Amino acid sequence: MDYAQQQRDPTKHAIGIGFVVIVHVIVIYALLHGLGSAIVAVIKKPLTATIIEELKLPPPPPPKKIVETKLPPPPQTFVPPPDIPVPSINTGPTITATTAAPPEQPHVIAPPAPPAPPPPKPAIRRGVTRLSGESPEYPKAAMREGINKGRVVARMNIDERGNVTEVTIFSSEPARVFDRAVINALKEWKFSAEGEKYIAEVELNFTAN
Repeated sequence: MDYAQQQRDPTKHAIGIGFVVIVHVIVIYALLHGLGSAIVAVIKKPLTATIIEELKLPPPPPPKKIVETKLPPPPQTFVPPPDIPVPSINTGPTITATTAAPPEQPHVIAPPAPPAPPPPKPAIRRGVTRLSGESPEYPKAAMREGINKGRVVARMNIDERGNVTEVTIFSSEPARVFDRAVINALKEWKFSAEGEKYIAEVELNFTAN
């Protein structure tokens, strides 16, 4: 088949030219009947511009402080020194001194301790026992006055031979009712001789019969 002959064929060229002309006619028709006005309307519309604000990014966080932790140095391991054998020194025989024991002391018998001294006697003795003497009589004056009872505490000064040298009324109830009878009776009392002076106290109770 001859391709050069086909290219030179005027019929095929006429068909192509006609197709192109038809396409142009259609485009022009469309532009004239509405497509062109639509394009112009789109062009006439106001353009809307949107301003996009710049996004503000948050500030970056402050850098973290890195705290350096100093670890204590590892404990040093104690290494004992090597054992050095101690050279043995030959010594001569040891002389031990013997101390003689002290002579035993003879056993001495201590004399018995002296007896303890008797306790000191009180300055005023109570509960002394009389050797002789009568009890005081109930005063007749007290009986006449209707006094049925009484109480007298008296102190006596006694000499080395046991004799009463003085009588003192310490207290009396009722006052001065039985004092004279007590003094007269106690002056006649007799006590054992002790070779020293002392004071004795007695309590006398009176009751009417």
